[in-house]
Amino acid sequence: MVSSMKKAVILLSGGIDSTTVMAIAIAEGYEIFSLSFCYGQRHAVEIEAARRVATAFRAKKHLVMDINLSKIGGSALTDDIPVPKLRSEEEMRSGIPATYVPARNTIFLSYGLAWAEVLEASDIFIGVNAVDYSGYPDCRPEYIEAFEIMSNLAIRAAVEGGSRITIHAPLIRMTKADIIRKGVALGVDYRLTHSCYDPRSDGKACGQCDSCILRKKGFLEAGVTDPAIYIESFEFCHFEE
Repeated sequence: MVSSMKKAVILLSGGIDSTTVMAIAIAEGYEIFSLSFCYGQRHAVEIEAARRVATAFRAKKHLVMDINLSKIGGSALTDDIPVPKLRSEEEMRSGIPATYVPARNTIFLSYGLAWAEVLEASDIFIGVNAVDYSGYPDCRPEYIEAFEIMSNLAIRAAVEGGSRITIHAPLIRMTKADIIRKGVALGVDYRLTHSCYDPRSDGKACGQCDSCILRKKGFLEAGVTDPAIYIESFEFCHFEE
């Protein structure tokens, strides 16, 4: 039996944001095709989280692409560069951190675009956020808008077939707390997710990297218990209003 549901490609890291985006896409009636990347990242445990999420949400298909950006390097996530720890909110907002992976979202979205064309899907979802984030240039609204314009100039389905690609970034103007509240309202089990940039070999989160700090801040402000397992308990960093 051929499904009559709209198809959507979801870029799935296994973190809070992409997992919430998947829940949103399902609530909007999409049939889910999730796409994850093993790109040489030090936190490859996120791939297992992505698999858990894809299974829990009954994705029609889940692809894991191996593109190994560690061969390029240039990031604390893919190279022998220390992951920044215990940074303040002001420091996170002051510039692009060492955890920025050169052109990562452009590469990921390009793979998503290729798969969407093959699937005859017009919708790609990505969990970028321009509020509680670490200053990455490829998480900004203007970047998403530009990629969507490029997408509709780049593929045969748009040029000859008359279809139009839409890049959905439903979290882009939400705080981490609002994202978590939205996910909870949609029934997301955040125990499935992983956020830490520098986890221990057993998968426990460091509790000190930007991603861990933003995660803890989000759960605290949302009034929801964070199910992540940290290496040890750290006092929550003070964030000024």
